[in-house]
Amino acid sequence: MDKLAADLDRAAGAFHALSDPTRLKLVDLLRGGERCVCELTEALATGQSRLSFHLGVLKQAGVVLDRREGRWIYYRLNEDQLERLADALTDCCRPGKAWLKGCC
Repeated sequence: MDKLAADLDRAAGAFHALSDPTRLKLVDLLRGGERCVCELTEALATGQSRLSFHLGVLKQAGVVLDRREGRWIYYRLNEDQLERLADALTDCCRPGKAWLKGCC
């Protein structure tokens, strides 16, 4: 796979990860800072397995980062990745601008 195709795949994967209302709610909750998975489960009033699936999609796309502390896992936004996605989205709509350079 050439670099352009790989960049397109990464961009598509990241934007797909943000295309679900539950995942957008998670991103919104994490805008306030790092949260424990138990807090996220309570805030969304959902089961842990459903939440884990959505967090896994966001993590695989690089949108969130996690860390383990004892038996708890804490999630936070990956600010660098979100900045790259915002730049890619802005640049893709600008005529004559190469928008995939360094994307996602």
